[in-house]
Amino acid sequence: MTKIKCNIYRCSKRDEMYLYLPDEKTIADLPEELVALVKELTHVMDLELSPEKKLAREDVLLVMKNLEDKGYHLQMPPDPLKPYLYAGD
Repeated sequence: MTKIKCNIYRCSKRDEMYLYLPDEKTIADLPEELVALVKELTHVMDLELSPEKKLAREDVLLVMKNLEDKGYHLQMPPDPLKPYLYAGD
């Protein structure tokens, strides 16, 4: 894995749900079940991922693997019963 350019979309289905797509893919390339799950998508930003890059709520290596294997990565909202605690690194 080197670098992957991707587009990030906000999903209207739930707050803090985001869909990552490789730059060469479009929403039309997604499985119908996924489109039904995420509802309307709003483009938020473009990003270049690399193993050295840190993401706020996701493991960048997992995101990159899903982009390569599945053609997308769906970031689910955080669990409200499990608070996010900054580790200080």
